[in-house]
Amino acid sequence: MSIDERLDRLTERHEALTPSVEMLTSDLHEMRGIVVQILGGIDKLANVTGHERRLGRLENGD
Repeated sequence: MSIDERLDRLTERHEALTPSVEMLTSDLHEMRGIVVQILGGIDKLANVTGHERRLGRLENGD
């Protein structure tokens, strides 16, 4: 295989991989947004849990 054939083959592979990498990057961006939303929900849940504990202590006279 000549150097030109090898370069052509590498170019073809690169062109074939480019859309896959772009889709992967897009998916990762989307997943990051979902993770940020989930973490925000967990943070809100933790705040609610903390408030419930405080209310429970107040109701019990602690």
